Amino acid sequence: MHPNPPFNCHRLRQAVSRSGLCIAMRLAGIILLAGMLTACSGKPYAVLCTPEPADAMRSHPIFVVSHGWHTGLVIPADILNRSIPELEKRFGDTAYYEIGWGDKGFYQAQEITIGLTMQAMLYSEGAVMHVVAVPGSPDTYFKHSEVISTCITDNQMHSLSDFVSQSFASDPQGRKIALKHGIYGDSQFYAGEGRYYMMNTCNTWTAKGLQSAGVDMGPSLPLTASSLMDIMRTASQHCTAASIPPAEAAQHDHAAQHPAP
Repeated sequence: MHPNPPFNCHRLRQAVSRSGLCIAMRLAGIILLAGMLTACSGKPYAVLCTPEPADAMRSHPIFVVSHGWHTGLVIPADILNRSIPELEKRFGDTAYYEIGWGDKGFYQAQEITIGLTMQAMLYSEGAVMHVVAVPGSPDTYFKHSEVISTCITDNQMHSLSDFVSQSFASDPQGRKIALKHGIYGDSQFYAGEGRYYMMNTCNTWTAKGLQSAGVDMGPSLPLTASSLMDIMRTASQHCTAASIPPAEAAQHDHAAQHPAP
């Protein structure tokens, strides 16, 4: 009967080192694959924005909102109402819309479960758009969330509006498809284009919207809300022309069309 071999600290360290190296190599492979897949994420696709000179006039403020793990875009309502008239019919007079994209099952669920999370990541059944009417300042409305503003040109706003419009699914008659009421405020879900998966998330959707608006997102799209907001803190631009807030612009137009006697 052979005695048990003595405890050998050196061999234990070697085993742990090999194990750690193996895990590190696997993680490195996963991260590399994630980067490759992120660079070619799925629908909806960013809209190509024509490059403009650095001194181009920026008169359209837009906002990025982070709710911790999820991000969305806040865009003047009067702009999106032109390309998506169903929004004005649904929400009436409002200053902005917050727009988000996500998995059909996960985003609309009353209760989040592990099963729903795995389904969203691995075999999503489709996507939805979440639209929230924002009646005034986004900073005030989303006072418990991080909000970063930037300012874009006419051409960049046109590309962003096209991207958002193309993110909505349409019926055979070309109408946007309303689903459930939304999850906070005056909000609504709509059928969306594309399919959610690990490398095509709410945050990559926001990044593709910003790409469409001429914002440099780097060589690969950010996967997390924190990495997206880090980029926006550097990329944010000031307006170079006076812009009238949407609510004030609507009042101005109304006054012009209905002058006092």
